[in-house]
Amino acid sequence: MTSQDPTPEPKKAPSHRKTAAQLVGVVVFMGAMAWAAVPLYDWFCRVTGYAGTTMVADGASDTVLDETIRVRFDANVSPSLDWQFRPSQTEMTLKIGQDAMAYYEAVNLTDEVLVGTASYNVAPDIAGYYFNKIECFCFTEQVLQPGERVLMPVQYFVDPDIVNDRDAGNVRMITLSYTFHPTARPSATAQAALDAGPQALVN
Repeated sequence: MTSQDPTPEPKKAPSHRKTAAQLVGVVVFMGAMAWAAVPLYDWFCRVTGYAGTTMVADGASDTVLDETIRVRFDANVSPSLDWQFRPSQTEMTLKIGQDAMAYYEAVNLTDEVLVGTASYNVAPDIAGYYFNKIECFCFTEQVLQPGERVLMPVQYFVDPDIVNDRDAGNVRMITLSYTFHPTARPSATAQAALDAGPQALVN
């Protein structure tokens, strides 16, 4: 008696659902990475001083060197924010590690309440890791009444460790630059002031 080969099972069709699920997963992953790229980049810059991003300090330096360094101040305003913005001083000379205070002036040139946020960096970029801010107007939104003029402080010091850095050790002039932009999504307090109009704020 001759044995017969068993009837082969039909091949299964590719699972379109599985393929679709994989594609959706890839899209979701790419979207999540794109969303996270900006905060991750911002965190990286703040930690490393990359691209001239400055550091934030809890207090003044406990070491002050005899060597001095010059800090120049620069101010810019986005064309979409009708403010006048300038440094109150063009430059300062201080000892490395010395606590210092500088001021910027802003004027709202319109008849509306406006909210602005300042972006910032220092040049040369390598100095960003050693430029420490203790207090700064750039940490929060700034709300200006129509025609209001304000002085905004920045308290800072240059970390003495800069002299030990192979690349930054010879830096003796740093430019601190700010650019004010209109705030896209004001905080609740700022938005309340915008909604209420000029009388919502008191000088």
